[in-house]
Amino acid sequence: MARGGASIEGIVRRTSRSRKLVRAVFRNTEDEVFRSRANSLKPWLALLETAWAGGCRNVAELWRRLRAEGFGGSLRVVGEWATRRRRSERADGAIASRLPPARTIARTMLSGRDRLSRSEAVMVGAIERALPALATARDLADRFHHMVRTRASDALPAWVSEATTGMLAPFGRGIAADKAAVSAALPSPWSNGPTEGYVTKLKLIRRQMYGRGKLHLLRARLVTIP
Repeated sequence: MARGGASIEGIVRRTSRSRKLVRAVFRNTEDEVFRSRANSLKPWLALLETAWAGGCRNVAELWRRLRAEGFGGSLRVVGEWATRRRRSERADGAIASRLPPARTIARTMLSGRDRLSRSEAVMVGAIERALPALATARDLADRFHHMVRTRASDALPAWVSEATTGMLAPFGRGIAADKAAVSAALPSPWSNGPTEGYVTKLKLIRRQMYGRGKLHLLRARLVTIP
């Protein structure tokens, strides 16, 4: 029986899909990455992970250890799990050793952890271990964004003292030079968004004119005649 009391045969009839596909979907409904015949392996995954982390990579030895603890499954089940585990480690190693573009690094480092894919999370972890200064710069950038969103001007002095050194030093020194203006702007309800919106609209119209966006032509397109 499938979940919710629906039989596999009934789902096959309703969806017109093959029995093999329906069984595969129900067999892989949980989030465990290294599932292989998980109905029998599920209670033993923690023990397998511990043995694998301890350096035991021989399938027969892993199976014997599980048998000693009461596992009743076959050697093939453990072998399938070990194969998927090795493939995942090779994929993680390839991701960690490949140098991504700077734009990709910036995007993933500034994205929320809950929005990253598995490969992006592996890449971010490798970058943070190799470049702790970059992780510090990311934290400072996150704090600055939070400060602007919450209009927390009282947190600006502490942030400036930390940001004037390290990778964000040029930006931090620029904020320190205009500290009075930034402190006054943070609690303000006004935004430069409307102005930037009109500038974007003007640039779009000018691009549509194929290089003929001189002042008199732009005025003719933008100024509304009553």
